[in-house]
Amino acid sequence: MRVLMAHVEDVMREASARWTLVAYFFLSTLFIAIFASAINLDVVDGALAGASLFGRDMNMRGSTVDAVNFSEVVLGVSSVFAVVLYAFCTFLAIFATAHLVPRLQEKGTIDLYLSRPVSRVKMLLSRYLAGLILAGTNIVYLLGSIWLIMAWKTEVVNPRFLIAGGIMLFVVATLLAFSFLIGVITSSTAVSIMTTYGLCLFSVLLVFHEQFEATVSKDWQAWLIKTLYWIVPKVTELGQVVFAFVMSSSDKVPDKIQNLMTVTPFISTGVFAVSCLVLASWLFQRKEF
Repeated sequence: MRVLMAHVEDVMREASARWTLVAYFFLSTLFIAIFASAINLDVVDGALAGASLFGRDMNMRGSTVDAVNFSEVVLGVSSVFAVVLYAFCTFLAIFATAHLVPRLQEKGTIDLYLSRPVSRVKMLLSRYLAGLILAGTNIVYLLGSIWLIMAWKTEVVNPRFLIAGGIMLFVVATLLAFSFLIGVITSSTAVSIMTTYGLCLFSVLLVFHEQFEATVSKDWQAWLIKTLYWIVPKVTELGQVVFAFVMSSSDKVPDKIQNLMTVTPFISTGVFAVSCLVLASWLFQRKEF
């Protein structure tokens, strides 16, 4: 266990020395500052009397929003920002952690690590754990700050906004596993970043798999599209789950999104993550340096 934590500390020191840590949290702080200054709500006796977004007044039509409707408004705003944070945290996490395996395999660095009395699998998993800690800390920092700002400005506390961070970390863990697999194969940070973002884009396209299946002329083509849909992680669907989960205190969640709040997207995405991590560990163990 001590050896494992020593590897995690090495990754953190490396991220700090290369300014990755500073840039990571600077961008997050900038986002928090923009959010804090973007939304201004005029709350009077628990009712919304006025609102502005990026300095522009939102039309209240000369009336106030009562306490019940105000809570609905806050839930809607929270759910939208939860999805924005979902995309932002995922983008930053991939960019900040894609280098972990390629740099590990650089000449000199890998020689040093291989000289230590620790297996290659533990070595790889320790860097994976460090990447999750780095991304998880940023998710907690972002969501916690935005949640506090929302609670301060609206006096409405929605704990589901914070809990949604667990879903975000789950998606980041999945994409990080895929990035590690590509990193082991190619030893390239750029390729790891591009392919991981490409996987996210492919996941977005596969949301419309039923329409694609209906347009192809061969049964095997439709079967291939459906198979790819179930293999690829459900990045888009889990983003919708984040929206629905944060908004779930309201009865205005669309039925289509409510239907996604099942274990199916989590199971298929989790299987993909574990498969990538196991394959990356196996390849790394057999790789010659």
